[in-house]
Amino acid sequence: MTNLGYTKTLNYGWKYKLLWVIVDTIVDLFTSRGAMNFKRLSLTDLKVDIPRMPTKNQLAVAIESADVYNKWANSSWGRKLIDQKKSASLNDWERFKVMVARVKRGRGFWGRYVTIPKERRLRKKQKGGPLWQGRTHLHI
Repeated sequence: MTNLGYTKTLNYGWKYKLLWVIVDTIVDLFTSRGAMNFKRLSLTDLKVDIPRMPTKNQLAVAIESADVYNKWANSSWGRKLIDQKKSASLNDWERFKVMVARVKRGRGFWGRYVTIPKERRLRKKQKGGPLWQGRTHLHI
């Protein structure tokens, strides 16, 4: 079982990826309370100091004082979910710009190591050299 006041996220379903707080064996989504199967929840490291079965106002004050939202946004798990949400909201043009940036970034690294030597590039352009004797197409 988990302790009182720990925050959890929902793995799948109705309110996927939202933060929940355990207030008893009932889970609170800061807006609605209800029973939730623990298989659907993933425990986070964030804890809120609350009494057993607090009112919504007590819970809101405790969440604000514990700075749960900023800690979640600065955690690696929270940043990952924020990045997923951001990339899901991109339109075609923005996805294209991301793809071009990835290609340029990859070209910057590999461009130094994977280059065709100058004499090999020149041999491709010249016809009648030793590579072209008796051939109609150049296969290197």
